[in-house]
Amino acid sequence: MNTPLTPQQSARNAQLIIAARLVSDFGAFLNMVALATYVYLLSNSAIAVGVFLASRVAGGVFASLIGTAFYRRFGGRIPLIGFDLLRAGLLGLLLLLPVTEQALMLPVIAFGLGLGNSMFAIGLNSQLPHMIQGEQLLKTNAWLTSASSGAMVAGSLVSGLLVAGFGFEVVFALNVVTYLLAALFIVPLRFYRPAPSLDAKASSGEWAALRQGLRSTPVIAAMLALSMADTLGSAAHNVGFPIISKLLTPESASTTLGLMLAVWACGKFIGARIASRLPGTENVNLERRFFFGVLLMSSGFILMFNQHNLYGLLLFALPAGLGDGFSEVGLMSRLQREPDSLRLPIFSFLTLLQMTGFGVGMLIAAPFYNVWAPGIVVLLFHGIPLSTLVVLKVLASRAQRRQALSADQR
Repeated sequence: MNTPLTPQQSARNAQLIIAARLVSDFGAFLNMVALATYVYLLSNSAIAVGVFLASRVAGGVFASLIGTAFYRRFGGRIPLIGFDLLRAGLLGLLLLLPVTEQALMLPVIAFGLGLGNSMFAIGLNSQLPHMIQGEQLLKTNAWLTSASSGAMVAGSLVSGLLVAGFGFEVVFALNVVTYLLAALFIVPLRFYRPAPSLDAKASSGEWAALRQGLRSTPVIAAMLALSMADTLGSAAHNVGFPIISKLLTPESASTTLGLMLAVWACGKFIGARIASRLPGTENVNLERRFFFGVLLMSSGFILMFNQHNLYGLLLFALPAGLGDGFSEVGLMSRLQREPDSLRLPIFSFLTLLQMTGFGVGMLIAAPFYNVWAPGIVVLLFHGIPLSTLVVLKVLASRAQRRQALSADQR
């Protein structure tokens, strides 16, 4: 539709998008846990698990490279539905193919899932301002973050229970249903399609336009740089979750891991709700929420991994989740305020940074756990975003002093 959305259409779109994100992310975390275990049982090889995970990351990286060009040409709800159907079809192969043929197909399935997950995220985040009225964006982003955190814990916990009780086939079948259901929630969405701007047709190319846009808005460049640094820290604590759980409670590591994720997700849910209700919705307010969120999250994880009992671990999982909720809501809401010509390349580039940082971070962080205690490893890797914050603050202060000096000289 070419006319602006009414408040009723915007509110209905928000409800449908939140529902789609909830079931889609539930499916993503459901298969993330189940497939990694399935690959290991099928191959009895840690190398095969590594290849599978690398293929999934490679699919996300590929999506970030083609996402801008793809959504410039194919916008609206049809691509989002298509990527849900792609993920459902790939998992359906595991229900149809004989077990003897699945080993060769698993890296292909992993690549397709990584591609589908990232393309869905790029398309949804970059097009959200065309589906939701501006004054509802912050609230919608907060609910999307809350839905994602709840889906993560539910998918992770339910996956293990279903595998233990019913086998992998039931998990894969349920996973297919979740993606089909997500596609059904996307079908009724209504998009507002504004007239294309001249900037969107710039002959210099998308990436050149992105570089030019980041130079003109250095705060966005700073937020992307911090997101990359934060991804390295996130990779380290994700590798360390099962390690610290087994170290503190060797007799019930899986229970501890589930509790830890549940408390973290509760913190993220609360952080997202608080971030959406704080006074001030200007760009500078969103930027401050993002920077504060990263500070709180990294500090929380450092304190969390340096505890020596379960209660201390769970206590600091809450502020780590709070910071995650703050930072995600602030980042998404701020980036979505950029013009159409810049917003899509930014989200594609953000996905590239996150997928690359997470993949590289996991490869780099894992060997450190063989040498150092988990607390030291997390301190090292979450020290990267904290150090980046300090550097950005120093650079911002110098820029302000130069501007003040120039103004005095004039």
